[in-house]
Amino acid sequence: MFQLPGPPPIEISLRRNARARRFSLRVSQATGAVTLSLPTRAREAEAMAFARAQEGWIRAALARMPVASRVGIGCDLPFEGKILRLQAGPGRSVRVEGDLMVVPGDPQRAAARISAFLKVQARNRLVAASDHYAGLIGRKVSQVTLRDTRSRWGSCTSDGALMYSWRLIMAPPRVLDYVAAHEVAHMLEMNHSDRFWAVVQRLFPGWQAERSWLKREGGSLQAMRFDLDDTVE
Repeated sequence: MFQLPGPPPIEISLRRNARARRFSLRVSQATGAVTLSLPTRAREAEAMAFARAQEGWIRAALARMPVASRVGIGCDLPFEGKILRLQAGPGRSVRVEGDLMVVPGDPQRAAARISAFLKVQARNRLVAASDHYAGLIGRKVSQVTLRDTRSRWGSCTSDGALMYSWRLIMAPPRVLDYVAAHEVAHMLEMNHSDRFWAVVQRLFPGWQAERSWLKREGGSLQAMRFDLDDTVE
């Protein structure tokens, strides 16, 4: 790791990649972390010079990052692509009523209750979507795990275990379905080759629009701040 001088200073992590043929920079929409990937045999001095030359781009990317928004009563929250106002109310369970998400109990605990509700809804939708797409290619999902991931929306292992960010439940339903189709496609192609994208196209025609939505709007979902655990099995 090295640092570009300020103001403000910027820390940059170096990551060697055997497949990299050139230097590339990435700014995480979730955390603002800056990573510079470089070929295995490249010199760090060259990587640092590349980063300094791209300082303007890095600072512009950081300036465009969504402002973190803490979830609480009175705030707006996206749910399945629809903006809902969070409102305290009676009852035992969080529920959606029209344009409202009604949250019973202590308002100080609202964020934790809302995140628990979102995780349940995300699990139900993602399990159903994963099973649906897996059935279309004659495969079976072995496990679905939800996490609050910062670097990816989903992943797939060789034995059919899928992991997703539960924050996908805040995105429009077709975006969630696209991510499920994308990860299920990895059951046939554990790569991002042309063959892989052909499988995605077969499972979810027109996936490009949903992928673009995630690239454009995903950072705003990651910017929502909850009191929550990292993992839901």
